Amino acid sequence: MKQRYVFSSLTRISDLPGRVFSLESLPRKEWATGDYVVGEVVSAPNRFSRIELTSGRMVEVAEGDLIVGAFSVRYATLEAVGGWQNIAHDRLMDVLTAAGLFGKATSRSANMPPLLSLAYKGHVLVGDNKSTMRDYVGEVPEREFGLPVVLLVGTSMSAGKTTSAKAIVRLLREAGLEVIGAKLTGAGRYRDILAMQDAGAERIFDFVDAGLPSTVVPEKEYRKALRRLLGRIAATDADVLVTEVGASPLEPYNGEAAIEEIGPNVRCTVLSASDPYAVAGVSAAFGSRPDLVTGLATSTTAGIELIEKLSGIKALNVLDRSSLPQLREMLKCVAEPLEGLEKGTPAS
Repeated sequence: MKQRYVFSSLTRISDLPGRVFSLESLPRKEWATGDYVVGEVVSAPNRFSRIELTSGRMVEVAEGDLIVGAFSVRYATLEAVGGWQNIAHDRLMDVLTAAGLFGKATSRSANMPPLLSLAYKGHVLVGDNKSTMRDYVGEVPEREFGLPVVLLVGTSMSAGKTTSAKAIVRLLREAGLEVIGAKLTGAGRYRDILAMQDAGAERIFDFVDAGLPSTVVPEKEYRKALRRLLGRIAATDADVLVTEVGASPLEPYNGEAAIEEIGPNVRCTVLSASDPYAVAGVSAAFGSRPDLVTGLATSTTAGIELIEKLSGIKALNVLDRSSLPQLREMLKCVAEPLEGLEKGTPAS
């Protein structure tokens, strides 16, 4: 019986789903971050037995399925830590994110079930050469990045950045602006930038478009990839960029480097917080004061009041329609068309 190939969302920049390729088990010395590889599912199904496809849709996989993904590293505070460098001689590996990020977990939250386990079947070869994510990143004409930026950062993963980004994108679109949605750091998942597209972003980008499965890479390599990505974003001639720095800037995803690269263009910074006390901690540790606090910590008036008491920074629950006029007022720093913005559709 022919085994099923499942192409994870990390292959979305490639033409692999529609072409003939071969597999070869390569020696360890030839492995590298961003290599496209194939793993056979060898673990029993659980709630992590789902893979994000190139469309962003999630699909259930079963034992025996072959998943096409990429070697990378993940360093998630609330879920799992690991990378391809930790794969042992048995060549068993884990799916570190549903996007097809492959490596061996070294640490996992007790709140998570076991990760989906794979047996390494080989590297993807196109012709005689191994296929890598970088192979599918074309040359980008040099272009100065000059878009105004609304920057979203977080105190941790799952703090509410994407929810805040969607609300901001909607308001900017209501103002008649052409909005780009992006995620500059993190571990590959398509869903976050697709959510911004659903909210009205004309175009969406992330580090996968620059050939990186995650941004846990040497800073020099990351900055080179980011500059290519910013060049592509600049070429869209849009009005404004709404972008997330995944996880928090203090984690090893090169968030600090990303903020340095776009810093001169940032018009306002939104910090999504998972806890009121984390606002003061991140602001002090990172040496930067956000313009607004959103996220899980603002779910109730008690959280909002505590944030403002501890930090002196304005806090808003963007899911509360009564907060939208204040959010709209804050976004006037981005572009003049917001000056005449009529009351719009509430974010949801």
